[in-house]
Amino acid sequence: MEETKLFLITYLAAFIGVVPPGLVNMTVAKTCVEKGKRNGLYVAIGAGLVVLIQALIAVLLARYIFENPYVRKMLLRAGLVVFCILAVYFFIQARHKKGIKHHKQKANANSVFKGILVASLNVFPVPYFVAIAGAMDLSGNIEYDWSLNTSFALAACLGSFSALYLYVVLFDKIDKKAETFAKYSNYFMAALMLILIIIAIIRISNA
Repeated sequence: MEETKLFLITYLAAFIGVVPPGLVNMTVAKTCVEKGKRNGLYVAIGAGLVVLIQALIAVLLARYIFENPYVRKMLLRAGLVVFCILAVYFFIQARHKKGIKHHKQKANANSVFKGILVASLNVFPVPYFVAIAGAMDLSGNIEYDWSLNTSFALAACLGSFSALYLYVVLFDKIDKKAETFAKYSNYFMAALMLILIIIAIIRISNA
């Protein structure tokens, strides 16, 4: 019963957390536009595998991180550096006046690795899942044994993948406006990184 409750809450939290436009889901959408729907699905699968690991790490470190403000601040600082690098990258990509090759390619392992790489650069899921794991243990009655850890990680993985899959399913709507999407997506990603940079700075200053 405890595993089921933990699974459902974590699944919904992970799904809701990925639905808003972000680094990973926008990458999935861009891949669908540029390389086809199946490659976008492979990116989502790769990202889901990383989320599985991130969620497992988060639930194992939840108590430790909440009891050590220094560790929490260091994680935020690491995220700040990553977001700064990504902001510069996407802005440079947006400034490049190159045509987007809109064609479908055969799906391959490269798309899975792309999903793994992009999801690995997205460090926010770790503190997000740490917060969820901590909230589930507010009463102090839950002992995070391996069955609960596994249930938590699987729920986070499946919830995130379900949200990413929506972007693959909705690819047809994006596909109809491929040129517009391709033109502004990098600017959107750069702006998103700036927002995340501001959030990270605020959290660091308040930590």
